[in-house]
Amino acid sequence: MPDPKTGELRGNRNIKRLKRISQKKQDEEIARCLELGLEAAESINDRSISLFSRGHQPAFAGINTFMKAPYCEDVRKVGDYEAAFVGVPFDTGTTYRPGTRFGPQAVRRISAVYDGYSVDGGVDLFEELDFCDAGDIFVIPGNIEKTFDQVSMAISHIYTSGAFPIICGGDHSLGYPNVRGVAPHIDGNVGIIHFDRHIDMQDMDMDERMHTTPWYWTSNAHEDVEFHGTHHDHSHMHDVGLANCPPKNLVQIGIGGWYGSRPGSEVARERGSSVMTMKDVEELGVQKAAEMALELAWKDAKAVYLSFDIDSIDPGFAPGTGTPEPGGFTPREALEMVRLIAREGLCAMEVVEVSPPYDVNDNTSQLACRVILDALGTMVVEGKLGHRSEVMAADDE
Repeated sequence: MPDPKTGELRGNRNIKRLKRISQKKQDEEIARCLELGLEAAESINDRSISLFSRGHQPAFAGINTFMKAPYCEDVRKVGDYEAAFVGVPFDTGTTYRPGTRFGPQAVRRISAVYDGYSVDGGVDLFEELDFCDAGDIFVIPGNIEKTFDQVSMAISHIYTSGAFPIICGGDHSLGYPNVRGVAPHIDGNVGIIHFDRHIDMQDMDMDERMHTTPWYWTSNAHEDVEFHGTHHDHSHMHDVGLANCPPKNLVQIGIGGWYGSRPGSEVARERGSSVMTMKDVEELGVQKAAEMALELAWKDAKAVYLSFDIDSIDPGFAPGTGTPEPGGFTPREALEMVRLIAREGLCAMEVVEVSPPYDVNDNTSQLACRVILDALGTMVVEGKLGHRSEVMAADDE
């Protein structure tokens, strides 16, 4: 919107701000591409183009990492970066349509279309954030519990290294082991803001922990919470929750439709977590709904974790998901809410339930990519992530 004092458009203000950001990374990439990819044919006038594609262009060429960021093959060095994309190609927890094991690669592929430069956000990610692609976690197909152990240990490694975890699933059962990889390292309560059309809070589904159960297990072990009755029938489970993820700090946004999960709804009622339906969002408006979610998630908490199920976006826009439910967010609404929530900072984030076999024109994968980019860009602008001050020249106007 225009500046109330000067009347200047936001876009014009952002273009001026972006001019002050260095192009050091861009220049370094050109030099690297020419060194590793050799100089182009003599007929090529633009001598920044290499013979073999080794950089961001062409978007359809090359070996994809997320945003064509550096591949951190030696994951012991992931702490050299400020953020790390990591794939979790697991869909054994799916209860309806499988295929989300291919989600991370689909998001990587479509991410090549972006160069990290946003006039709308006033941010240049490649200049202002050092991030890498840490590859995929070695999941164990067919074994949920062993996969959970692998995932928690891997996410813990990334988080404790100092890199911000950008987690791409995979089905939503991963919400539990993902948070379990972060929460034990935070000295205080962790709030969770969960976008979804489904409540995902029952204790078991078909006698297993599934993508319908992550928030039951994440927010369970608290003295003020009475364990759900069926828990004792599953004593083989090796843990029963995270002590610093209280239900009062769990906010679920976009819930609705006709796959309502009576068991999950009962758990939410018993524990006192906050459920914000799509009707609530419609009546409150996006900005007020985000404000309420932040207030609830951050109350007496030291950090907030963002879980974004792509099925929270209406399947007319995001058809490639395991359990589509009409009536969800439009992309513009969802991205605005993500930006509003990311302004306060996050300890980690996940985007899950992208199922490429059901996608159309990569629409769903692209929206998942945008959720990540909008969250990262907002945190960079707000000084919650990255190193903006180091690459921003003084304003000479």
